[in-house]
Amino acid sequence: MNQHGSDRQGAAQQGVKQQRTCVGCRSRAARADLLRVVAVGGVIVPDPRKRLPGRGASLHPDSGCLEQAIRRRAFSRALRLEASPDSSVLLRYVQGSEET
Repeated sequence: MNQHGSDRQGAAQQGVKQQRTCVGCRSRAARADLLRVVAVGGVIVPDPRKRLPGRGASLHPDSGCLEQAIRRRAFSRALRLEASPDSSVLLRYVQGSEET
């Protein structure tokens, strides 16, 4: 038992897939199916390796979810930004990944 009184092990050790919510469509999906994005100097950049420092948000890597997130201003809320971020780098990344 741990200090909180449960026998629970880490989710990764139990083989349970970690779930995240897409900031665009708001549906839950496995972490591996979503693209992590972070804000770097007011610009939203993709983090496909999930290694960049800072607060991240999850997004399905398709243009529909990206458009919804931009329209809803979801990146500002999820990443706790004061100003609207530049999403042009992320848009190019998503469009490029849809073509392949």
